Amino acid sequence: MTPHSTTISEPLPHFCAPLPAGLREHAETMPWSVFTATYSPSGGPVRLGAWECDDLSRLGLQPRRFRATLAVGDRIETATADASGPVAALTAMLYERGIGVEMTHFHQLVSGAHTATFVQGCDGQRWEWAMGWSDDPTQSALRAVVACANRLLAA
Repeated sequence: MTPHSTTISEPLPHFCAPLPAGLREHAETMPWSVFTATYSPSGGPVRLGAWECDDLSRLGLQPRRFRATLAVGDRIETATADASGPVAALTAMLYERGIGVEMTHFHQLVSGAHTATFVQGCDGQRWEWAMGWSDDPTQSALRAVVACANRLLAA
């Protein structure tokens, strides 16, 4: 399983709104390539492969069943979770594997055809910001959660 890279080819993307306050100062003081390498690492013990929602036909506030290929270290397995949305499902899957990531901030910003998702997560002791980048908003959010989990595990 290869990790998804969220490297941005632009020197500094133009977003539809300012970056979240906790990251704005960092983006202004470091090159964008360093910013993305820091807040959107492509490596780490947590990696996400395939992702799907098994019951897209459900409407309303009902939980849906999500399925993922999830790697933690050398273990690769299929994970499932019933949740109201993809971020809740992924955080539940991680929690079942001993990786606590509570989302405390969530921001999605558009840049051309892409979406950048900025999340701040907490493992109960520390908080870390992370970013995901994709042409699909859901994949952007999932990549941000994985990046946040890896940042929390790295320290």
